[in-house]
Amino acid sequence: MKLHKFLKTVPMKLYLILLAVILFSFFSNDFGLVDIQKTAIILAAGVDKTEEGFSLTSQIAVPKGSDRAQGGTSSVNITTQGETVSDCVTALFGKTGWVPKLVFCDLIVLGEEAAKEDVISYLNYFLRNEYMPDNCLLAVCEGKAEKLITSTSAIDDASSLAIEKLFSDAAEKSGKVMTNTLKDFAIDYYDVGKSSYLPYVKMSPQKGAIPGGDSVGSGSAGGSGGSGGSESEEQIYTAEETALFAEGKMVGKLPAEQTLALSLLEGNVLAGTFNAKEKGKPVTLTVVRNSGGVSLDMKGAPTAKLTVDVTCRLCCRGTTAPIEDISSDAVSPEILEDAKNVLKGYIEGLWNTCKEAKCDVLELKRKLYRSSLKKYEEWEEFLLTSVRPDISADVKSMK
Repeated sequence: MKLHKFLKTVPMKLYLILLAVILFSFFSNDFGLVDIQKTAIILAAGVDKTEEGFSLTSQIAVPKGSDRAQGGTSSVNITTQGETVSDCVTALFGKTGWVPKLVFCDLIVLGEEAAKEDVISYLNYFLRNEYMPDNCLLAVCEGKAEKLITSTSAIDDASSLAIEKLFSDAAEKSGKVMTNTLKDFAIDYYDVGKSSYLPYVKMSPQKGAIPGGDSVGSGSAGGSGGSGGSESEEQIYTAEETALFAEGKMVGKLPAEQTLALSLLEGNVLAGTFNAKEKGKPVTLTVVRNSGGVSLDMKGAPTAKLTVDVTCRLCCRGTTAPIEDISSDAVSPEILEDAKNVLKGYIEGLWNTCKEAKCDVLELKRKLYRSSLKKYEEWEEFLLTSVRPDISADVKSMK
């Protein structure tokens, strides 16, 4: 009641002044929107090592026509150098006059030479940047990241968008690629195991593409080599190999079969395929269900138990078959037995590669640290060289 009386005594002029202040505040800002005329919206970044320090190749989104014929994602690539990555970003602003924005950056690629050093020095700027998405994809590439980022994709307007397709949920569930993010890589780096992995991206010329062919809506600037000029032919990308990291340095690579084994151990595979044999003839099996795991037994000598359980169906044969066989996707006992041996071989290869690289990508130290701090302190230095593998693979038919 008192409040109601007070409001009645407030002069009308005060209401009008208050309304004017609110309207002025509302219409005098950009409502948090990004002005694309003043902003460099970075879609992807490639970081390389140079003699002076760092090289940053930024793929920046550029507006295209509004009609369907001209629509899509166009981009321009700009390469800058500096003693730190921050210097490179500042140089980007100096070259273009655009304010760099990382809020839409979905991909960071490390060049191979950069990956051989402690890559946290290359990622430090991105980890500190408050606008950088935690789920930004992270990868390492063959050769220079600049060459990859500025390449012309055969399947998309921007190379970064084509590369990101390799890291889709469907691709990850196929077991053909192991994806990682900026946040998760940093967590692994500062964990007791100090080990992680990144997809290893390669590119190769698309057969039938015209060398020097023009790419729709791409361009280059700042001596970047261009993502769509007449200097390069169209490329396709693969990421079936996986780079292993220990203490931030790339120490080895998993081939495609061992990448599949790691994915199976994590229980991630659904609708992925692998090959086995029946009577010496190849057959392809599709994974319908998958579970897996790694456990550590410290009773007596340390033992790592690596277990994979797969339910599959027959996808196809590499030879002719009668009609009654084609109508069935059941898997014969002979194929199942061979498939078990194939998967055990993949897992054994994965174990040997990790041991040789001294990479704890199977998180054995993390498991020991969480289960017994006393045991961890006892075995910290010798665990990876002393532990023995106990590998098992079970393959069942869906029918």
